[in-house]
Amino acid sequence: MDGLLLFAHGARDPAWAAPFQAIAAELQARRPDLPIALAYLELMTPDIATAAGALAARGCQRIQVVPMFLGASGHVRRDVPPLIESLRAAHPGILFLLHDAIGEQRSVIAAMAAATLDLVEAARIPIDPLSTPAFPSSP
Repeated sequence: MDGLLLFAHGARDPAWAAPFQAIAAELQARRPDLPIALAYLELMTPDIATAAGALAARGCQRIQVVPMFLGASGHVRRDVPPLIESLRAAHPGILFLLHDAIGEQRSVIAAMAAATLDLVEAARIPIDPLSTPAFPSSP
């Protein structure tokens, strides 16, 4: 059985996790048969080892790890691969597949560009490369 582990950075403010929790809930609604876990690199729980352990306990034999980062930051390049190696060592019978950062996926780039244009059009801000929007000055 496959499992999906969404891996985000984490933050001190619990509200920061809301979009990631919404993504996990949306995925679960679309794929109720797929075990899904959400884990964080720091400042929040569960960590990746705990989340992977929960998926392993559910019988997952292959766990796909999707870094929920906009780009291949230092965390994605430096910190995530050793964490995946630790998971492989802790669960030798499970295949862990590490995907590229979600923000580097063409469909995500296209969706973010479309959402940005929607915001611009909804605010009726003309796109003029020669002008700078005027913002109120701070008091």
